[in-house]
Amino acid sequence: MPARYLSFRCSVPWLLLLLQTLLLSCSFFGFPAAEDIYSPDNFHPEFQDVNHMVIFGFGFFLMVLRRFGFSSTAFTFLLIVLGVQCSVLVENFLVFLGVQENEVGLRSLAVAVVSMTAVIISTGAVLGRANPVQLIVMTLVEIIFFYISRCINRTFLQVPDHLSLMHVHLFGAYFGLAVSSRFPEPPPGLDKNRSTPRSELFSMLGTVFVWVLWPSFNSILTFSKREAVLNTYLALAVSAVTAFMLSALTSKDGKFRMTHIRSAVLAGGVTVSYTAQRIWHPWVAMILGLLGTVITILGSHCLQRCLNPALKLQDTSGVHFTFGLPAVLGAVAAVVLNVVEGGIDIQWNDLSSLGYLVFVDLGAFCQTISTALITGLITGLILNIKLLKAVHVSKYFDDQLYWEFPHLSVGF
Repeated sequence: MPARYLSFRCSVPWLLLLLQTLLLSCSFFGFPAAEDIYSPDNFHPEFQDVNHMVIFGFGFFLMVLRRFGFSSTAFTFLLIVLGVQCSVLVENFLVFLGVQENEVGLRSLAVAVVSMTAVIISTGAVLGRANPVQLIVMTLVEIIFFYISRCINRTFLQVPDHLSLMHVHLFGAYFGLAVSSRFPEPPPGLDKNRSTPRSELFSMLGTVFVWVLWPSFNSILTFSKREAVLNTYLALAVSAVTAFMLSALTSKDGKFRMTHIRSAVLAGGVTVSYTAQRIWHPWVAMILGLLGTVITILGSHCLQRCLNPALKLQDTSGVHFTFGLPAVLGAVAAVVLNVVEGGIDIQWNDLSSLGYLVFVDLGAFCQTISTALITGLITGLILNIKLLKAVHVSKYFDDQLYWEFPHLSVGF
């Protein structure tokens, strides 16, 4: 234990110092003019909502492991504040190359914070198995790949900027699963990867906080903000009600399960993320919220009992059925909505235009998930090289390796 602790002491602080120095040096040349950064705008309330949601909400949402709570919240905060700086610089670099329009002030910062959601979702898949050095490297690599994926969708498929940003759930979930597949499996007798009532309560607190602020997340860059907020709230409300109903119906003793509630109440917000600003009938958003919860709870049963053991998928926080499956459903819903709206607009006379709309949506979906899986596998291989000091499987899911809290050896 002391030797391993000293190895992190000699690597993590110096890595952070190196990265912060590089980011500071690059920002000296990469940031826009001061009058653009500090120009007055009315964007602060929305930015504040999203910032609270990502840092506080997701920080506690991942606090589900009984002996990894300190690392879950603190490492999430570290990755966000480091990744946001990297995101801003990557965005300014793309503006310099002419492949992206310039976003100034808080709007640019909001794009960076929303982009970091992909990293936090991926972190949930490898939670407890990746050490801080590996998480930092994964953050920097994933941010770059996510922006590349967004550029492909915008440049070649003409996907609107705010819609390309909403692929964070899809990209983050499958990137994280691909990275997680490259980590060794924990030993069968290890019981540190389970939760306790206290850890579940803190995780549910984060879930409620994310739930409350999710309408701001889905509407932050759209022009139809009222429609996006209304549809997102209705989808989340129906999703929460359905989560309680299905949790009681699917449990053996007819009682509610906190695992179901914690993951399924957010499914509606993920499902309508692509279409919230385009839905003109509230009942459509409500149906999507219901279907999102159904696919989350029923999918969790199928994945955990059948698919995960067969494919050896390791998903610590259940990001696949919490974010991945609802995002897939949302992408399908976007295609269906485009077909219906396109068919009404062109009166079914120009099938080539309708086919192009379907091609764009399917192309963006396939490109995002393919890029996430391929780059995630590559990143997973990189993270397991000896230089990054992978944690031994016997030390998985344990705060004591990183924090000075000896009482954690007894239990959290």
